[in-house]
Amino acid sequence: MNYEILAAYLSTEEISAVIGGVVGLIFGIFAQQSRFCLRAACVEFWRGQTGKKFAIWLLAFGAAMVATQYFITTGAIDTGQIRQLNNAGSMSGAIIGGLLFGGGMVLAGGCASRLLVLSATGNMRTMVAGLVVTIVAQASLTGGLSPLREKMSSWWLVDGSSRSFAGWLPPYGGIMLGAAFLAGGLWLAKRHYVSKWWSIAAVVTGLSVALGWLLTSWQASSSFDIVQVQSVSFTGPSADTLMGLINQPYLSLSFNVGLVPGVFLGSLLAALVTHEFKWQQFTQDSGFTRFFIGAAFMGFGGMLAGGCAVGAGVTGGVILVITAWVALFSMWIGAGVMDWIVDRKADELKAAAEATRQSAKNLPEYAKAPGMVRIN
Repeated sequence: MNYEILAAYLSTEEISAVIGGVVGLIFGIFAQQSRFCLRAACVEFWRGQTGKKFAIWLLAFGAAMVATQYFITTGAIDTGQIRQLNNAGSMSGAIIGGLLFGGGMVLAGGCASRLLVLSATGNMRTMVAGLVVTIVAQASLTGGLSPLREKMSSWWLVDGSSRSFAGWLPPYGGIMLGAAFLAGGLWLAKRHYVSKWWSIAAVVTGLSVALGWLLTSWQASSSFDIVQVQSVSFTGPSADTLMGLINQPYLSLSFNVGLVPGVFLGSLLAALVTHEFKWQQFTQDSGFTRFFIGAAFMGFGGMLAGGCAVGAGVTGGVILVITAWVALFSMWIGAGVMDWIVDRKADELKAAAEATRQSAKNLPEYAKAPGMVRIN
C-alpha cells in the first residue's frame, strides 16, 4: 500500500490508530478463539501437565518470533528505530516486576491481555480486575507509585547496546530459535489433540505481534513525522487510553489508542459469532480480594518490568531483548510460586476431600451407620 495515498486522507496519528486497531482486532479475535494465556500455560507447566494451554502459548510465541525475525533479516523492520533495542533498560525492574506480574496473574485469573479479552466475552470479574491493573499502572507511571518504581528500576541498569542478544546467535539464529519454539508447540499440540482451529488461531495470534512490528516500522520509514516502532502491549496502552478518556475531552490518537479497543472489539465479535458470550459476575466462590490484589501486582509489576506478559514476554521477547526475556522468565517463576502457595495446595485438599467423600459414598449401608458392626 502506498503511504502517500493514506497520508492524503489521514493524519499521521490517525494512520497509527488505524494500524493499532487492525492489529488489535486480529489479536483479539484469535486470542479469544485460541484461549491464548500465559497464566494457564504457566500453571500447566509447573504442575507437570504440559498440555493444550502450554502448546498454544508455544505456537503463538514461536510464530511471532519466526515472522518478526524474518522481517528483521529482510530489512522490513528497522531495529535501529526500536526503542527497546536502543535505550537503557532495567534488569532489576525486569526481575522484580516480572515476579510480581507472574504472581498477580495467577491471583487475577489471567494476564493483562487475557483480562481484556475475557472482559469482552461478558466476564465482569476480569473487567474489574483489568480496570484495577490500568489504574495501578498509571499510578506507577506518573502517580504516587512512580517514585518507588523509579527507585527499584535504578538498582540495575543496562545500556541500549547490551539489551539485545541477537549478536550471540549465528546467522538466522533468531528464525531458528523461533522455529524451535514453533516445532515444540506443534509437537505438543499433536500429542494432546489440540484442535486444528485452536492451533491456527494460536499461530495467527503470534503473527499479529509480528504484524504490529512490521506496520509501525513501515509507517516510521514512510512518514515525515516521528513514529514510534512498536507492537502489541497492554499495561501501558490500557493506562494511556483510560487516562486519556478521563482527563481529555478528545482522545489523542495513537497506535496504543487503536490497539486496546481493537482487541476488545475483536474478542467481542469472536465471542458473539461462536456463541461464547456469557455474563459472569463475582460469586462467593470466586471472591474479590484475590482479583484485586492480583490486578494491583500486575499493574505495578508490568510497569516495572517494562511490559506485560505480551508486551515484554512476547513482543519484546521476539526481538531478542535481554530484559524482556528476563522479565518473561521471572513471570514464569512468579506464577509457579504463587500457584504453589495459593492454588495447588487448595486443589490438593479439595481432591483429597472429594476422594474421601466418594469413598464414603461407596461404602455399604451397614458401614455408614454409626456404631453398627457387621457380624458374619
